Parts: sequence; C-alpha cells; structure tokens
Amino acid sequence: MIMKYQLAQVNIARMREPLDAPLMWEFVHFLGPINELAEHQEGFVWRLKDDEGTSATAVETPFKDDMIIINMSVWENLESLRQFVYHTAHSYFVRRGKQWFERMERPHMVLWWVPQGHEPSPNEAAAKLEELQANGPTPAAFDWSKMFDASGQPL
Repeated sequence: MIMKYQLAQVNIARMREPLDAPLMWEFVHFLGPINELAEHQEGFVWRLKDDEGTSATAVETPFKDDMIIINMSVWENLESLRQFVYHTAHSYFVRRGKQWFERMERPHMVLWWVPQGHEPSPNEAAAKLEELQANGPTPAAFDWSKMFDASGQPL
C-alpha cells in the first residue's frame, strides 16, 4: 500500500496588543470570514479550532506567552496552500501583519508533510518550528524559501 501525504503548516504570531484591544479589531473582525474562506478553498483538509469550533486564538499553545497565537492547517498540497495564502483575500492580512503583530526573531512559520488523515498538535508544530530553527529547511521542516515534496526531494 502506498502512503499518501498532505501538507501541514503552522504559523504563530506575537500580538502587539490583546485580541480585545482596538488595534486588533480589524484582524479579529475578519478572522471568522478568512477561516471560512480557507475551509472552502480547493485543497483544504483541516484546521486547528478552539472548543467553540471557530478559530484557534483560544487554543492553549506550548509557547508560554499569552500574546502568541497559533494558526495550523493541513492541505492536499503546496499549491493549494500557496493559492490561499497569496491569491485570496487572505493576502491582505499577510501584507498588513506588521500592524497587528511583532516581528519575531525566530521562525514563525513551518511546513511539513504528514500522513493523510493526521491532524498535528500544537506541540508537534512547536517541535517543527524548533527543528527549522536548529537545522534550516530540510525535508522534515521547511518554509517558502526552500521547499520539498512529500518524498523529500527539493522543489
């Protein structure tokens, strides 16, 4: 039997102010619609949600900082994720991120391949961020600067 893989991604961000602060209003206001857009995007498989099933902003993270929020999802392939991130309304929030979030000195986004059906945990994601920090992009943990296919070959 051939194992099938899907692409997991996590990005974390350290907020400039708490979610209920006026500075964060636009980000918070559009979080639901952007998450819904992702769920209807071709190639979307799964995303991390809180107990209410909306966003992941209330999910406990392993980062020991209440100002860090997490976004984690699984996609059928790199192109589906890239299409969503850079070619939908989501791209507005990528471009405006500095308005709401501090610059992080360590990797804040990582990609990795998971067996089909696997839903990664925040702890797994944190380990992948650490792996990227320690080793740079490898087939086990990479970013947009150097990508790998599911068999580990550079793209």
